[in-house]
Amino acid sequence: MTATAPRTVHTADLAPADLLVVRGFLDDSFDGDFGDADWDHTLGGLHVLVHDERGLAAHGAVVMRRVRHGRRWLRTGYVEGVAVRRDVRRTGLGGRVMAALEGIITRAYDLGALSASDDGVRLYEARGWRAWGGRVCALGPDGVVRLPEEEGSTYVWPAPADEADPDGELVFDWRDGDVL
Repeated sequence: MTATAPRTVHTADLAPADLLVVRGFLDDSFDGDFGDADWDHTLGGLHVLVHDERGLAAHGAVVMRRVRHGRRWLRTGYVEGVAVRRDVRRTGLGGRVMAALEGIITRAYDLGALSASDDGVRLYEARGWRAWGGRVCALGPDGVVRLPEEEGSTYVWPAPADEADPDGELVFDWRDGDVL
């Protein structure tokens, strides 16, 4: 099957029917483990969509987050909802989506970040993303909360410019559902 070139579109420019297609696609791609909070986290930024003769073949989104590293808050392009339809996995579509997302991050953000699933690690590492070696936290309603379950699965690209402490603490802004 021939896939289209990746199309980048803001959530606000997707028709309600298109949003329903993307939501169904992500529900299916994540085997039903893609809840309402996950969907909410995917909205409000830029989506990269790849279609083929059968419809939506691959998707990824980047949304703006704030992340503190050292004494600086970084504008962070946070990657969400990266998925490829089962019948076209391992054909390069995930890489095409990630290349488009990385282009957005390079042009608009200080840092890219994501929380990698076991299935996604190989793709991200092959593209130069690296697992964050330090503490991962969030600024919650009651202050900074450590997220040890996210340590090892939080990836950044490229590394923050402050190389004095490349594995220091990252503090993400708070959000409902899974913070990362």
